[in-house]
Amino acid sequence: MLGKIGQSIYDTMISGQSYILILEGLGVTIFIAICAILIGTILGAIFALMKISDSKILRGIANVYTTILRGIPLATQLMIFYFVVFAPLHMPKLLVAIISYGLNSGAYCTEIFRAGIQGVDKGQMEAGRSLGLSKWQTLFKIIFPQAIKATLPTYTSEFIVLIKETSVASFIAVRDMTKAGDMIRNATYNAWIPLLTCAIIYLILTVGLTKLFGLVEKRMAKSDR
Repeated sequence: MLGKIGQSIYDTMISGQSYILILEGLGVTIFIAICAILIGTILGAIFALMKISDSKILRGIANVYTTILRGIPLATQLMIFYFVVFAPLHMPKLLVAIISYGLNSGAYCTEIFRAGIQGVDKGQMEAGRSLGLSKWQTLFKIIFPQAIKATLPTYTSEFIVLIKETSVASFIAVRDMTKAGDMIRNATYNAWIPLLTCAIIYLILTVGLTKLFGLVEKRMAKSDR
């Protein structure tokens, strides 16, 4: 039994060098996730500040952005961006995927950062102003450092979720890891080995990152003592 399984794995993944497709797809998956979280972090910081601003217009724009991007399924957003929004520009599929994921991540990061900022005791702002700091100086020097520590667990979870959500990039034929597994399935007529391989790699990534970020959080907690 084990011999047959081993032979099947060899025939499917090794003999035709199909594992290279998986490795290339893994690289694309990680690249999309990293680029998207960077874009999402920048957008999240900007729109979070807009949400807590005194301007009704800025708050309204931020609310519309987060409501739309969080309310529409990511796969639907991806296809809208590729087949409708960016179709006239003939942009590369990978770039469209990065922009789509980045915009989506930005909406979630906005709420994460907003909650973190508003979760800091209001007395911190008053204390900063009493020391002669402006509102923005107080935000950047006092409020933000505390908010970052408070939001780190949720922020890291967003990155882990983002890695798993990159699997829908195959909807627009981006050759991520899921697409690579599907290509191997079509070429070898063997579904369980390539798809199970992808599932195991995703599991290793998510569990590994969860452990890593958990260690970072513990070290940060110790530094506060």
